[in-house]
Amino acid sequence: MTDTEPPPVTHPAAVLDPSPDVPWRVDGLLAPFVAARVLTSADVHVGRRVARLCGEEDERVHLAAALAVRALRAGSVCVVLADAPATVVEPAEDEDAASPDVGPGVTVPADPTSGPLPWPEAAAWTAAVRASPAVADGPDGPPDRPLRWSGDRLYLDRYWRDEVQVREQVVDRSRDVAVDASRLESAVDRLFPRAQDERQRAAVRTAATSRLTVLTGGPGTGKTTTVARLVAALQDVAGPGLRVALAAPTGKAAARLQESVNDELRALAHDEDRERAGELRSSTVHRLLGTRPGSSTRFRHDAGHRLPHDVVVVDECSMMSLPLMARLLEAVRPQARVVLVGDAHQLASVEAGAVLGDLVAALPRGVVELTHEHRFGAELAALARAVKDGDDERTVELLRAGGEAVEWVETTGDRPTASEVAAIEADVRATGRLLVTAARAGDADTALAALGAHRLLLAHRRGPAGVAHWSEVAEDWVAQETGGRSAARFPPGRPLLVTTNDRPTGLYNGDTGVVVSTADGVAVAFGAPGAHRLVPTYRLPPAQSVHAMTVHRGQGSQFARVSVVLPPASSPLLTRELLYTAITRARERIRVVGTQDAVRAAVRRRVQRASGLGRPL
Repeated sequence: MTDTEPPPVTHPAAVLDPSPDVPWRVDGLLAPFVAARVLTSADVHVGRRVARLCGEEDERVHLAAALAVRALRAGSVCVVLADAPATVVEPAEDEDAASPDVGPGVTVPADPTSGPLPWPEAAAWTAAVRASPAVADGPDGPPDRPLRWSGDRLYLDRYWRDEVQVREQVVDRSRDVAVDASRLESAVDRLFPRAQDERQRAAVRTAATSRLTVLTGGPGTGKTTTVARLVAALQDVAGPGLRVALAAPTGKAAARLQESVNDELRALAHDEDRERAGELRSSTVHRLLGTRPGSSTRFRHDAGHRLPHDVVVVDECSMMSLPLMARLLEAVRPQARVVLVGDAHQLASVEAGAVLGDLVAALPRGVVELTHEHRFGAELAALARAVKDGDDERTVELLRAGGEAVEWVETTGDRPTASEVAAIEADVRATGRLLVTAARAGDADTALAALGAHRLLLAHRRGPAGVAHWSEVAEDWVAQETGGRSAARFPPGRPLLVTTNDRPTGLYNGDTGVVVSTADGVAVAFGAPGAHRLVPTYRLPPAQSVHAMTVHRGQGSQFARVSVVLPPASSPLLTRELLYTAITRARERIRVVGTQDAVRAAVRRRVQRASGLGRPL
């Protein structure tokens, strides 16, 4: 045994479950937290190691460090020690609750059967942490400490620095920029002539007169139209010849952004605006910054080698983590304009931070929210609004009322019966039959259209309410409808989800396609109907079947019809943001399957992420 290896366990409950996430040998103050599944192996070992490397042996500091590590796993960037007994709780029941496919950031009360946890006395705990050689106390504390105390929050120092970076960039970019006011108003009137477009007009004015604009709004509120016309206005007011970059966190979102913005630009009424704007290209944020081999956190463009662009527009910003936002803002030239676009009410990044929501809450100016739904049905919009507002009574009322666009299968128990999922089965069978028939005939466009016709969404990856279970069920339904399962590795009609970025093929994590027959065998069709491309199976990056997916995986996509199967009301993944995101994935119809308790729990429970970025700037 080395000097840094923890001694044998003295708390028997700490080894009741030999899960790889739970340390086998933990003693002292941290043992009950392990037994209650509040801390995992990574939390304990990293927390103790960073403290002991600085000569710290106080178990209270070890606990605080482990909680700071755990906070990242839960989607927060720090831990508030004074609130820890009430807010730090056991991990989600799904064993992959912190994985990218499920999403972190959810809290529920710890299991009372494990007994009360021995939380240190708050004042003495705080004093011990702030005095620790492992902790830099305040913004002027030593720069070589692994932990940082700021306000009432404890951070891993790297995340504190990222938060400071973002705050400073936001403050600097919020200062006024001088423009020709009459020219700006002329562009605003020309590009948004309707009186009901006042919020879009405000977005153009904000982007022209400051170097940071946050444009937020739900689906169908005109964010893409606003971005396109905003770019045209900037080319007139601050151009011509501005270098414009479009980006998004995922390849699929980037491709959709490029297509949508260029469609809007081509539809502009005035030739001069179309010519000034030109044709724009989009990429992932990582590709825009320039990835470095062997590093996922450092990029070719940074504070010492800035991006060359004059305007940087980033869509789906709710999916961006704090570290990625920090890297982006430091890489943009100080004179350039940044436009951050997204829906602040959707699920936040699967990594640490909720930057878009924090900025919307904190910015005194520069935030424009679009509220009028132009291309989102009234029933879907009303339901999404009720969920967003946290009104569980109204949500239940609208679900019960139903309609052309809303259906609620109110189940009698946590696990839906065969009759309660009959409507899902009918949708899966119908779309599967169309998908397989078209794919076998080599009709890639029809197959891709079928792929976007219906999607089954879940909160969990595993368990009876998880993707693994429902994917098997859905695949059986499709097989029964189309002549049985094929033994082939890539049978025509198999829907696929790419799980890694792959620059050689231009495919990115989250891209979906379908295996289709060709004259040379089979290939995988990706893209939109009428604009697809075929990728040979031997060039395909890692991918998996996608008969069902998590709500997190569905973020950034829309489908004609969506069925969402809710887990039990006790599931910590069941939140307002998850239900709202699921509803807004549907263009035409949403089907919610679950108990009334599950619906109410989802609407009432919000994702809680600790950070200092949401404080007023």
